[in-house]
Amino acid sequence: MTTPKPALLIVDDVAANRAVLARRFGRRGFEIAEADCGKRALELIDQRSFDLVLLDVMMPDVDGLEVLRRVRQQHSPVSLPVIMVTGRSEGTDIAEALAAGANDYVTKPVDFVVALARVNSQIGRKRAEEATHKANESLREMNQNLERRVAERTADLVATNEHLKKEIAERERSQAEIRYLAHHDALTGLGNRILLNQQLNQSLIRVGQSDETLAVLFIDLDSFKITNDTLGHSVGDALLKTIALRLEENLREGDRIARLGGDEFAIVQIGEDQPKGAAALADRLIEVIRKPCIVDGHQLIVGASIGIAVASSDKLDPDQLLKSADLAMYRAKAEGRGTYRFFEAEMDARAQARRTMESDLRTAQIESAFELYYQPIVDLRRGRVSSLEALLRWRHPHRGFVPPSEFIPLAEEIGVIIPLGEWVLQQACAEAMHWPREINVAVNVSPVQFKYGGLLRAVTDALRDSGLPARRLELEITESILLERTEANLAILNQLRALGVRISMDDFGTGYSSLSYLRTFRFDKIKIDQSFIRDLQTKRDSLPIIRAIADLGNSFGMTTI
Repeated sequence: MTTPKPALLIVDDVAANRAVLARRFGRRGFEIAEADCGKRALELIDQRSFDLVLLDVMMPDVDGLEVLRRVRQQHSPVSLPVIMVTGRSEGTDIAEALAAGANDYVTKPVDFVVALARVNSQIGRKRAEEATHKANESLREMNQNLERRVAERTADLVATNEHLKKEIAERERSQAEIRYLAHHDALTGLGNRILLNQQLNQSLIRVGQSDETLAVLFIDLDSFKITNDTLGHSVGDALLKTIALRLEENLREGDRIARLGGDEFAIVQIGEDQPKGAAALADRLIEVIRKPCIVDGHQLIVGASIGIAVASSDKLDPDQLLKSADLAMYRAKAEGRGTYRFFEAEMDARAQARRTMESDLRTAQIESAFELYYQPIVDLRRGRVSSLEALLRWRHPHRGFVPPSEFIPLAEEIGVIIPLGEWVLQQACAEAMHWPREINVAVNVSPVQFKYGGLLRAVTDALRDSGLPARRLELEITESILLERTEANLAILNQLRALGVRISMDDFGTGYSSLSYLRTFRFDKIKIDQSFIRDLQTKRDSLPIIRAIADLGNSFGMTTI
């Protein structure tokens, strides 16, 4: 047997307040009843049973506290839980409500996540008490029957019949649960791919018989995998549930949503306003997803890339629509993420190439198909090599060497850069131990390693395992590391500096605020961006800039490269 919907009575003299709560609780599977005053609430409670009452304190005819007192004359806190909704947070008001028999309270403006948690908690407690009471009654009855049946020859048959009844009931419950799980995502409660395909097929039939148009939105969270891998699956799951709730709350009536797996969601939208309606929805969802989420003390910010495919007279195949929306989503990711794109025919070939590159990159990381090359950095004043910069190279089995500009951004996006960066640190430090002691090793660090990768631990492990003195390791960062999470990243830089590691700013002179970083953090070296020196022999325009940067570095006690 399926579990009945929890019956919820919402009591508030303000219609807008009732409507908001009724809509949101209704979406979560509650059976809703409303009362606009205390008198009406008491009438409804006398007429039917409820699992819980959400009761506003301030009402014109009979205030919430008086209603609560009358309810408690007939119903205990266990048989009918009451949660007070109050706009006042003074302790005396809350204490008075609790003393009058309230089970809990929420304050206005109502935080729905908190309200939902408290409502579910009270209903769960009520049902647990009811189940316990029922179990105790059953146990008492069984004990009485047992005494009577000791002398009866039919005891075994009765016991067998009871057992069969329980088995049948349990089987019915299991079958109902199986049917639900077969069509819903266990984590978020949203529909799954199976249910979405059914809804999409039904919607396409409807579209074919009307003037409406259907759009499929394919949503993929940006950088979610890195969060999940570094902070753990429990944090990742909590983040997914928060995002799922935000998506669901921003749909219009008739829209269908499903979680396809991992960090992927899909929405089916029907209307006469396509493709404008889908574009407006995509804009709205991107904004609500990027709002910070607090999970287990972590402030998490993820973005979303959305692909949109609009059904046409020659494109009514559900699988093809989902595939097209998926391809458009990859285009959105490739063009900067945090945006949406509509499907275009040429996306097929590009998407296939990207998927191949991603698969090859993961395989290369597993099979250690990467190599380190070293570029010497010469001290012109002393006329000798002062350090070697470790350069990561990928030897592809079919393409040969793949340029870093092709695979590094993808490695950062899919999280491969974290284990890859740790390998580079370990390898470079180990090899530097075989060089002359006066030659340092320089390693480039990705912003992703700062944000998620446990960089301090990776550096400490590499130095410990190799035995390399910290002063011989130089970490090269770009100014993008200081554009976001400035305080957190500065703290990491200071911890690295405390180890004795040298810090260099790479590509200096290209950012809009490079000079301010010299005041924020004292670097050991600054490397002038190659755009200033690439054509220096033929074009002398950059020479004054180079001299100025060198003089600036010298004044701060920094080496200029």
